[in-house]
Amino acid sequence: MKDVVYLAIYDGISDWEYGYVLAHINSPEFQITPERFEVKTVGRTKESIKTKGGLTVVPDLTLQELSTSEGKMLILCGSDNAATGGIDDFVEAAKCFIDNRICVAAICGATAALARRGLLDKVLHTSNAKEFLKMTGYVGSQNYVQKPVVSTDYLITASGIEPIAFAAEIFKKLEIYSKDTLNSWVKLFEQRDITGFYDLMEKASK
Repeated sequence: MKDVVYLAIYDGISDWEYGYVLAHINSPEFQITPERFEVKTVGRTKESIKTKGGLTVVPDLTLQELSTSEGKMLILCGSDNAATGGIDDFVEAAKCFIDNRICVAAICGATAALARRGLLDKVLHTSNAKEFLKMTGYVGSQNYVQKPVVSTDYLITASGIEPIAFAAEIFKKLEIYSKDTLNSWVKLFEQRDITGFYDLMEKASK
């Protein structure tokens, strides 16, 4: 049985924030254990949703079917109303995952949704900006870190303009790639250094 990574999906979800994550988890290339993971999408119901980019996506399962015993991570992305209460039901699921020592990865507006619930008050985190989170009324600004992505034991947070750093931290947490392979991946995709591609090709040929 494969380990499951859940992606919460809802109308208006920001396509660019999860793209790198899904593309590379679902690709066996360069992975330590190819096809160890599978991604399952989670919606409020089985009804299709429409992403910010206009894609129609049908959830694999509903929020009520979400399982902490099966899942290795829950990913929450931004949407038009994520910061203002639009994904609060998914945030409750995220709290359950964290309480069960399972990592939650949140980016952009989803970080504000977690802040609204108080889940960032006592843990190091980042977001689009400290001011962005302050509008939620949270009291965790002393734990805000001005970095593209911040990772703790059971929480990854990232700015909405840092989907590559977000993906790399998820890969690191899940141990999808070896350290050297992940460094090459970051060199290619984040640093835009073409030698990262050659490094990956060399590793693939061994």
